[in-house]
Amino acid sequence: MANDDTNGRRTGDRMSDAAEEMSLDELREEIEEIDRELVELIARRTYVAGTVAQVKEERDLPTTDESQETRVMERAGENAENFDVDANLVKAIFRLLIELNKVEQRESR
Repeated sequence: MANDDTNGRRTGDRMSDAAEEMSLDELREEIEEIDRELVELIARRTYVAGTVAQVKEERDLPTTDESQETRVMERAGENAENFDVDANLVKAIFRLLIELNKVEQRESR
């Protein structure tokens, strides 16, 4: 059940009020900006992973590090739970990101 705030309104109502104040176009613009930021973060992650691949090659290390992948997946699940997002969905996205980086690492060798 939602808690009352100091004005006697339920906290759950405030979120719906905020959504009602924004137009559909404004909400879509916000999603568009978030999508752009997500792609920017994926590009940054891919760049750093490419640098990791270079270090691995210089040190003659294997492309795949399963213990590191496990840590990444555990961290993804924990972060998902902290932000109240479906952990399985977030882990699936991270599996794709890891696979993308592994393919790029193999292709750069």
